[in-house]
Formats: sequence, C-alpha cells, structure tokens
Amino acid sequence: MADKYKHINGWGIDADPENDPTYPMKKYNGADHQRLNYQRPPQQPEDVEVLRSNERPNLSATFGTSSPPAGLSGAIRRYAFKYDENSFGHWLPLMLADRVNILECFIDDIIHGHFPNFFAENGFKAEWKYDRPKAVKKIAKMVIVTSAIIALLTVKNKKRKAPLFKN
Repeated sequence: MADKYKHINGWGIDADPENDPTYPMKKYNGADHQRLNYQRPPQQPEDVEVLRSNERPNLSATFGTSSPPAGLSGAIRRYAFKYDENSFGHWLPLMLADRVNILECFIDDIIHGHFPNFFAENGFKAEWKYDRPKAVKKIAKMVIVTSAIIALLTVKNKKRKAPLFKN
C-alpha cells in the first residue's frame, strides 16, 4: 500500500516514529491511536439558555455563558438553530442577529447614559494617521449617507404637512 503513494513528495513522513517532526515537543507513548477512548470531563452546569445544534443534541463539556441569547437578536438566533448547520437558514439569520445585537447594545448604552464614541471605538484615529485617503473616503461616505437620510426624512415631513385640498 505504501509503495503505491511513494511518488507523492512527503508521503508517509510521519510513519517512522524516529523521524517525527514534533519530536522535541511530543513524547510518543504508543497510544496515539487510542485518543478517542478517554474519560469525559465533568459537565459544566447549564444555568443559562444554551442554543444547541439539531445535528449534535448533546451539550458540549464547556460553553460560553457571558451573553445568553436575549431580545430580538436572541429570537433570531433561536430561529436560526431550527435549521441544519449547512444551510443558509442557519447562518444568514445568525449574521443578521449579530447586526441586530450591535443595535441593541447601542440602544442599551444610550439608555444607561453612555453615548458611544464611534471615532475612537472604530479606530479612526489610527486610520487617519496611517491611511488618510481611506479615512477621508469613509468620512465622505458617512456624510453622504447621513445627508441623504436627513433629506429623505425632511422631504417626507414637508409632504405630510401639506394641506389635503388646494383652493
């Protein structure tokens, strides 16, 4: 069998334990192929909601508990976990939930009296220092988009204030 693949450069390089490239770090004990037979670590207690894949219903030994799903983004995440991990129905809602979560955190900051400093938090100072043309383009785009939104809102308000009938 090994002779069949000798023409491939590097084939079987790890077959000889004396020629193991990880030698200084790895202590070969002969039991490397028995790695699947191990005692599972104790289960982390589940004291918050943990979303589980429908493909792997068992709970992993450890999981994050710092930000359980909540609000609209949590509802979108719960919806996404109804689909298999290989479908757009799973990943697209999860990406949407991330964006919604950013807005939820922004609103939460404002409610608690902290207005985010977008320029500092998004690295504009470093970008201005090291890549000024890109920073100018970003600022110009933001000004254009903001102006367009303000213009649309003021045009809609002017249309609403117009009288229903002209004399």
